Amino acid sequence: MEVFLEAFEGPLDLLLYLIRKQNINILDIPVAEITRQYMGYVELMQTVRLELAAEYLVMAAMLAEIKSRMLLPRSESIEAEEDDPRAELIRRLQEYERFKAAAEGIDGLSRVGRDVVVPKLDAPEARARKLLPDVSLEELLMSMAEVLRRGDMFESHQVSREALSTRERMSDVLERLKGGGFVPFVELFTKEEGRLGVVVTFMAILELVKESLVELVQNEPFAAIHVRARAE
Repeated sequence: MEVFLEAFEGPLDLLLYLIRKQNINILDIPVAEITRQYMGYVELMQTVRLELAAEYLVMAAMLAEIKSRMLLPRSESIEAEEDDPRAELIRRLQEYERFKAAAEGIDGLSRVGRDVVVPKLDAPEARARKLLPDVSLEELLMSMAEVLRRGDMFESHQVSREALSTRERMSDVLERLKGGGFVPFVELFTKEEGRLGVVVTFMAILELVKESLVELVQNEPFAAIHVRARAE
């Protein structure tokens, strides 16, 4: 289950992802909406019984405080004298964004000749195959969160525990993918089963990916995720 926490490097990484995903101006963050989305992710972590990192809760409290301050009625004179409640958050996000960009730049530098020795071997002849774009964990989590919200509408629906075996659900998913074509990620879930059913199906898909039985593909960042069975 640690895979969920590893998807983001921390609360600032999650916030930056949410901002970039929606092409939001970092200097004009819609705090109410970002707070709602951030809390949705925190609830997702709690749903799958993760030990929530304290830093995520601290950021949640900070967002709630900024949101409440922005909702308070203020006169124009007071507003001119006071700093924007978002100022400190914006400063931290900009600083984190700079560090992240620098780290990615360094990581992208060629290591050949620096700390990697390339052996001179004749490469075996390989068959050309079409490479499919990878799906990031962040994208997968956000798709899962969206399905989870839909499942909330059916939370009162009773589902027997026997019907929620992860192994059996893995078999169900493979059966639906038997045709060999792509199936939209969200269509593998039955929202009528509520949150528990959604979580079990998600865990089944993760296990299938881990066992290299299925693959996840996405045409471009933030596009819909599709699933298909791996060719034998």
